[in-house]
Amino acid sequence: MSLFKNLFGKKQPGKDKPASPEPFKPAVLPPRKDEPVDPSKDPNLIQVFDAYGRELFITKEQWRTNVLPGTIRSNWNKPDELYGAILGALNDGFRRDVIEAAKHLHKIDTDPVRGACVWGIVLMEEGRLDEAQKVFRDFIALHGENGSILTNLAKVYAKRNDGAKSQEILWHALEVDPNQDNGVGWYWIIHKERGGDPAGEEALRRIAAIPKSWRAQLWLAREALNRRDLPGALKFYEQSLAAAPLPAPHDLLMQMSGDLGKAGHLPELVNLTLPRFDVALHGLPVGNNLIKALSDLGQIEPARKILRDLYAQNRPDWKPALSFWDTELAKLHVETTPPPPHEIKVSMLTIEGPVWLPDQSPAHELFPAAAADALWVAFLGSSAELPSAGDKPTRQVSEKPGRLSRALPLFLAEQVHFGSDAAVRTLIPWLHGENGAFVFSGVPWQDADAAQYARQAQPPCDYVVVTHLKVKTEPWSAELRLVRAIDAKCLATVARSFPSAQPEQGLPSLARQLVASLGQHAEISAGTAPVNYQVPGGADFPYYLLRLEQLVAVRCASMEGVPTGFLCGAHEILDGNLHLCLSHPRNVSVRILLLQTCRAMKRAHPEVVAAYHDKLSRLQREHPLAQPAHGIAERMLEDVLAA
Repeated sequence: MSLFKNLFGKKQPGKDKPASPEPFKPAVLPPRKDEPVDPSKDPNLIQVFDAYGRELFITKEQWRTNVLPGTIRSNWNKPDELYGAILGALNDGFRRDVIEAAKHLHKIDTDPVRGACVWGIVLMEEGRLDEAQKVFRDFIALHGENGSILTNLAKVYAKRNDGAKSQEILWHALEVDPNQDNGVGWYWIIHKERGGDPAGEEALRRIAAIPKSWRAQLWLAREALNRRDLPGALKFYEQSLAAAPLPAPHDLLMQMSGDLGKAGHLPELVNLTLPRFDVALHGLPVGNNLIKALSDLGQIEPARKILRDLYAQNRPDWKPALSFWDTELAKLHVETTPPPPHEIKVSMLTIEGPVWLPDQSPAHELFPAAAADALWVAFLGSSAELPSAGDKPTRQVSEKPGRLSRALPLFLAEQVHFGSDAAVRTLIPWLHGENGAFVFSGVPWQDADAAQYARQAQPPCDYVVVTHLKVKTEPWSAELRLVRAIDAKCLATVARSFPSAQPEQGLPSLARQLVASLGQHAEISAGTAPVNYQVPGGADFPYYLLRLEQLVAVRCASMEGVPTGFLCGAHEILDGNLHLCLSHPRNVSVRILLLQTCRAMKRAHPEVVAAYHDKLSRLQREHPLAQPAHGIAERMLEDVLAA
């Protein structure tokens, strides 16, 4: 058994690594040859997070030489923080680098059991058995007997090959504290190796008979589940819960929920675990099992509540698992929502100007306004020629073609707005009714229908740009038609192909050709974009498009009648915008996009925005924009952070 994985029988709350999104039956699949290697699977890399929650990976040697010494120095007289640094280093194999720190912790630790265990274990691993024994004996002389101290003392004798003395001390350690993870597991393994499963189970029963024992009952329940004896397992769980302190220990709920989940007893898992679940104490590992069970039972709202509570803990290392469940619950919501009628009623949501520059936004001060007599151009997309599409309306979670079909008109609209003298309006097809949703068509809009929608807008639009994606094969392609609204005549057609993962190779040039076509066919003059409008290029361009589309979704989430589960990945949306700003810290457009998304999110999910208070403030402080943009951003941020 590892000496460092669990030093003295209690996992540290909040220090666990992200659990697998499949908690009951984890599986590791080898990456395909065309997939990038996941750095989190590289044993030579260590995962770290910066102040903005961005995941980074550095080599273990970089951590050992560049990070660990400074961490130890800065926490030298902070016992809790120093212990965390030492434990992490021990688990990463850096024992030699923390010997002096472990010795110092032993002197200053406000938890003398912890300090003695850490120092004694380091001494044991260094082969300094006499010194380790003295640490444990001195503790007992000063503080009295402690189960964890005695268990580690038993390990000293085991390292000396004195099995009889070691086992005598180990049993006494269990008599003092029968709920040590290391002690119970070690005692069970010793007897199982000697006499097989029956001897191992009998050893657990001996421990379970000790007053206040609850951990051995968990192992006995596991053995009962392996025999498919659910009533017997439930009896042991009841005994364990009755003997355990309140709130229920992390290990208890984790093992109980995990074992019941693996055995397929989901109602029992929920009934025993959910009433005792404390998100701050039990965290992602137990929450993960609960969400899995609740989702499998079709209980979406209780699962969503746990998900929200876990997000509120602000643990960046939990984000991948939480994002997974966000998507899974959204899929389940779609699957359980009645399908739309065969004849659906479509309305048009209208967005004037760039989606991140709505009316009343202070950011209008940074950009020139369209002239009062400007010609109006509408943009209508939301369609793609898919590999397979039926003839009946269905509900589905937004996927890449659907998102891009909405993002493209938004991008073209802002390109025309800032690159010409036209005024622009984007039309977003919307399913009318109590279960409102975006409408995504497998066929392009007819020119006559698009022109009619453009004329119905107020004020009426003079032209409409109809976009359509073809995504059956690589490369994808985007087609647009410039249609005169008054008579639905198609004036120009433009198309560009691009790799699906690299829209920057086709869509910016499509926008430039559109502006040229407007000048040629619509008497709209091209102009120079204002200095404050900059679109991220290269690998960040697809993320910019995604954030445009997500802003529409966030705005829709606060509309009356929109179902609770409409918006998926609220935290990922804000994280993505924040990280885009960090990649382009002087870009005014992406900063306004972030703040406008936060303003819209505050109306839909104020608790999500509240979790980003410190990160948003840090961004403004560490990466100020040039004036007057910085002042505008400050005003917008004050509005976002106001109670």
